[in-house]
Amino acid sequence: MKIAINGKSLSVPKNLRNALLLDFIRDFAGLRGTKFGCGAGLCGACTVHIDGTAVRSCQTALGEVEGREVTTIEGLAATASPGALHPVQKAWVEVAVPQCGYCQAGQIMSAAALLSRNPNPSSAQVREQMSGNLCRCGTYPRIREAIARAAKEMQDDTR
Repeated sequence: MKIAINGKSLSVPKNLRNALLLDFIRDFAGLRGTKFGCGAGLCGACTVHIDGTAVRSCQTALGEVEGREVTTIEGLAATASPGALHPVQKAWVEVAVPQCGYCQAGQIMSAAALLSRNPNPSSAQVREQMSGNLCRCGTYPRIREAIARAAKEMQDDTR
């Protein structure tokens, strides 16, 4: 079995075929940006994209991603211009969103998935999409500000 992570095809050893995607990403692929938070799919720290959709990797079996494209926080910038940050990552830096930073990869991945589906979300839509991503530091106002900034930049880039 093979899976694609950030555009790279990886063979899954037979003894790992029943493993969780999160464990494979961190322990086998060596990509540490995706975090283990609650292990129950409730906090969002482990959020990655599967074919562009935000999913909780702590609740996703490797068998579910065979033949699909997995994007982690490390691969998100590659979906933007070569050598540049994704607009959501750029906005995160500009707004100085992170405090401890633990949840930020999951927050960014959820925000990027939202903006790829809906380039101009309302405040209510942002709150709904991001409601499953917990931030113990309480940077929610800055998260929402960064999402609005990224949405504006993405819209400006398409004009």
